[in-house]
Amino acid sequence: MMRQFELVETIKAYDPNADEDAINRAYVFAMRAHGAQKRASGDPYFSHPIEVAGILTRYKVDTATIVTALLHDTIEDTDATFADLEKMFGNDVARLVDGVTKLTRINFDSDQAKQAENFRKFLLAMSEDIRVLLVKLADRLHNMRTLQYIKKPESRARIARETMEIYAPLAERIGIDEIKSELEDLAFAELNPDARNSVVRRLDFLRNQGGNLVNRILSELNHLMLENDIKADIQGREKSPYSIWQKMQQHDVGFEQLSDIMAFRIIVDDIDSCYRTLGIVHGTYRTVPGRFKDYVSTPKPNGYRSLHTGVFGPENQRIELQIRTREMHEVAENGVAAHWNYKDGGQPDAARKDGPQYRWLRELLEILDHASDPEEFLEHTKLEMFKDQVFAFTPRGDLISLPTGATPVDFAYAVHSEIGDRCVGAKINGRMMPLRTALRNGDQVQIVTSKAQTPSPTWERFVVSGKARARIRRYIRMQERDQYMALGRSMLKRTFTESGNKFSDKALNAVLKSFSQPTIEDLCAQVGAGHVGARAVVEAVYPRLKNADNNDKVVSITDNRAGNSKRGEGVSIKGLIPGMAMHFAGCCHPLPGDRIVGIVTTGRGVTIHTIDCEKLKQFQDEPERWLDVAWENTDSQQAHVARVTLTVSNTPGALGDLSTVIAKNGGNITNLKILDRQIDFFDMLIDIEVKNVKHLSDIIAALRASEAVNTIERARG
Repeated sequence: MMRQFELVETIKAYDPNADEDAINRAYVFAMRAHGAQKRASGDPYFSHPIEVAGILTRYKVDTATIVTALLHDTIEDTDATFADLEKMFGNDVARLVDGVTKLTRINFDSDQAKQAENFRKFLLAMSEDIRVLLVKLADRLHNMRTLQYIKKPESRARIARETMEIYAPLAERIGIDEIKSELEDLAFAELNPDARNSVVRRLDFLRNQGGNLVNRILSELNHLMLENDIKADIQGREKSPYSIWQKMQQHDVGFEQLSDIMAFRIIVDDIDSCYRTLGIVHGTYRTVPGRFKDYVSTPKPNGYRSLHTGVFGPENQRIELQIRTREMHEVAENGVAAHWNYKDGGQPDAARKDGPQYRWLRELLEILDHASDPEEFLEHTKLEMFKDQVFAFTPRGDLISLPTGATPVDFAYAVHSEIGDRCVGAKINGRMMPLRTALRNGDQVQIVTSKAQTPSPTWERFVVSGKARARIRRYIRMQERDQYMALGRSMLKRTFTESGNKFSDKALNAVLKSFSQPTIEDLCAQVGAGHVGARAVVEAVYPRLKNADNNDKVVSITDNRAGNSKRGEGVSIKGLIPGMAMHFAGCCHPLPGDRIVGIVTTGRGVTIHTIDCEKLKQFQDEPERWLDVAWENTDSQQAHVARVTLTVSNTPGALGDLSTVIAKNGGNITNLKILDRQIDFFDMLIDIEVKNVKHLSDIIAALRASEAVNTIERARG
């Protein structure tokens, strides 16, 4: 454990202006506050904050950060309060400590919710001052170094997963590679010890076989640089076991096929020397295809800059070379900590959040605004951070970094939320492409927008960035609520009318407490979503109706085949967006013009069936779930999916004739499946986009007239 004077001397060595008195006071305060507390290892608890402060001295942080490290557990684990820290050390330190402190004194429904809320609070504090993250990463690093002392395997696994999913990616995002690599490897050792031991054994074997291979390669590279008058500092190292295993998994290759088990850094004086060195290396050794990356002209979002290349180097060994300047190397090693500046006595550069390296942090804050609860926020955050990246460009040449597999919709939301909401199409490298197209490195993307466009619920199926998914889900939630409110109000109006009573907001207001709803809108939304029955609301308003036999115990499907006319017009489904408050049944594919009935499903609103759908038999003894519904306009131009089954002759061109007939009659095939193959005929199922029943009838009539079609009928199940 580092002694008090050793800590002060270490800090004064890189920052002569450090506040020695504040550090000493924090050291003594924390020691007294933690008192006789012990860690799981049996060591005095106070050894932990000292080790955290010691880790941070490696990055030459300022006095406030060191003091925060010494005090970071005092609010959480001792009797010290925010007011105590503010009084003794000032608001800046108290605020930083509070940002690191977990919400252990608030009860949450589950460990997952607790973790999510902790991270949410932590992110808010981090967004105000990045030094919160530096302390938290150092805290997590020391906890991982002593993870083996925790007795419960499930607790160790939970901490390791949290480290791998949250803290290692955060360290990578602010460019502190050393902490990121150690966190990953420590978590890897806990989560998959067999895989790690296998990689370590292979590394040991390689080391024993090669002897002093690294030194021999270093010697040859140094000689090559001297021959070409390049002043360089060359370093060699092995990749961490986790990094090696991750590459093996990602590329599905064996240990022997990896080209970057050994990585060498060539550190030169300036950018010109970087590219000269690259030319010399490529002119001397054979390159490994697809391994060159230029992060000098296109830096990573965290500010990392370097040239990467893979070559068959000295002794024909596959190696990775990283070529960079000394300034680039400092940023690569220390990330945001490389930007600390004490000369002006003001706020350190790393505490500011207006640089391009903090764009990801601003995007996480946007996700925080759009997520419905802490657990959803945590899910989107993992999506945003825990992915490899792809780099694409706007037409003006601005660089946009996205997770691997990102689409133009992800790109649009990364540029601006409003552009994402209004996206209708995308040009990739000058060509119109589908919105679900996966982007590749170097693509130039131009987003086409329309003021009339809104986010589509289908986008959620293919977007990969947390920001895009959070924004789309927020829109869906808002639209669903509006849809449920409108549907619920219509259902209530109809039920009130059927019971012989007049619908009014005043009547609903009187029973809000009975259903634990704060507003009439909330009650209507609950009815529309199927959580509260419309009949139950009417009976709460008029208790005398509870004993009246207003619902048959069993619904007669035969009687209902008369359509919506039995009880009048029925609830209109106009304006309801399919997939939100209203769903078209996949069993019968109802179309405008069909006689229809709605089945209320808890949490999903209403599912629309044709009145002769066989599946309705399942609901005969649940009359409260049946809802009379009606098409507002059977001549709608909106596309609906109809399903037909047909038998087609097995002759050349038959399928072409089939698609031609459908297209000429204004239909669009969305799905085709061959059900049975025979020598002369194929039985097929086809989904066709049509406008209404009449449109489908016209297409079926045209297909019956085709020589290729033997039989055809509308599918009912």
